[in-house]
Amino acid sequence: MSRIRSLVVLLACASACGAAQAAPFAYVPNEKSGTISVIDTASNAAVRQIAAGKRPRGIAADPHGTRLYVTDAGANALLVLDAASGALLATIPVGSSPEGVNASRDGRWVAVAVEDTNSVALIDAAARTVVAAIPVQGRNPEHAVFSPDGRWLLVSAENAEQVDVIDVAGRRQVGAIAVGLRPRGIGFSPDGARAYVACEVAGAVYVLDLETRRSIASIPAGKNPAGIAVGPDGRTVFVSNGADGSVMRIDATRNVVDATIAVGKRPWNMALTPDGSRLYVANGRSDSVSVIDTAAGSKTGDIAVGHLPWGVVIR
Repeated sequence: MSRIRSLVVLLACASACGAAQAAPFAYVPNEKSGTISVIDTASNAAVRQIAAGKRPRGIAADPHGTRLYVTDAGANALLVLDAASGALLATIPVGSSPEGVNASRDGRWVAVAVEDTNSVALIDAAARTVVAAIPVQGRNPEHAVFSPDGRWLLVSAENAEQVDVIDVAGRRQVGAIAVGLRPRGIGFSPDGARAYVACEVAGAVYVLDLETRRSIASIPAGKNPAGIAVGPDGRTVFVSNGADGSVMRIDATRNVVDATIAVGKRPWNMALTPDGSRLYVANGRSDSVSVIDTAAGSKTGDIAVGHLPWGVVIR
């Protein structure tokens, strides 16, 4: 009997350990397909499709990975989906032409950049309601990204040469940081001291100091840089170059590019696995996601997804 009990305990432990070590899933919104492709990062295969409105664009997840937040430009709304089942849990009107979406690390807030109203919709995640529509100076905002501590939102706009700063508690813009023309993707260092902004027309990544609210460096990138991803240790930053079909790896300790990796056509937004070992890149014109070995600085494969993939979130 003791041997049977021991075997049961060992099997339970193996099951629990296996679950804890299971590879996360990558979720990819496909704007023209109206779907989200779900990629098992253990096998790098697209294992299913989730219906996601008419024109899904931005995507984010709650801290536990149980909920997906997807902007639907066709419905001018934020969709809340159950990540496991794909079931639609809520549709939240946010305004005309929503783009990027981001969730605070504590899971309390969700922010949506709304192009046509030049504003950011701040959403109470628990109540699933918009609590504020915060005007910004930049026209056609594309991304609104929370600082790691949740105090600030940085907002990029397609028709701007600045990144707008929103005080989340005060629910208003409190400043702006000058950058290059047409800022797009934004990423924070893990400690929140620095932010990295891809400026498409300027062809550069700007490094922002959040304490002084100024740009402290400009790193030359490729043609039409768009997406940003920052490694979990803060030592590496990745930028996608839309016109070049490439991703550059930046050594953040020296602010220099140390690798350039060819991917698909029009690489856009990206996401890293939690350990930072792999980068998944949405290729808008190739209908694919490229997988990059971040340490080697090389592409390991491409995964077919839907039409016009906009970005990636991994949970």
